[in-house]
Amino acid sequence: MLIGNLGKDPDVQTLEGNIAVAKFPLATTETFKDRSGKLISQTEWHTVVLWRGLAELAQKYLHKSSLVYIEGRLRTRSWEDKDGHRKFATEVVGDNLIMLDKRIDGSSTPASGEPGVEGIGGNENVIGDPSENLPF
Repeated sequence: MLIGNLGKDPDVQTLEGNIAVAKFPLATTETFKDRSGKLISQTEWHTVVLWRGLAELAQKYLHKSSLVYIEGRLRTRSWEDKDGHRKFATEVVGDNLIMLDKRIDGSSTPASGEPGVEGIGGNENVIGDPSENLPF
């Protein structure tokens, strides 16, 4: 589970069989105080990969600096570069995505009346205004 900001616009490609795949860097920042009380921020960069519907969602709604919640699993792959050196990359393969940016119009319904703009995942989570469901 990660919450962070996109480092650049998603790079979306369509593979054989019309399968969309999106890839983008995600920055997560941890802030804490050191022993002297000074605030320290540490930023980690993650490569996120989204498939199919999530990739299409990313292409349509995400951009550089978008704040998102990503839930997924790690995948490490390896290959040999042109000089024969073995290279490794660890990526986060997203299973669930929730957009955390504020809406521009300030309304509680998604733009253009499209359902599921805030959150889409394997179980089609939709997050709205939490105060709408409160009994008091």
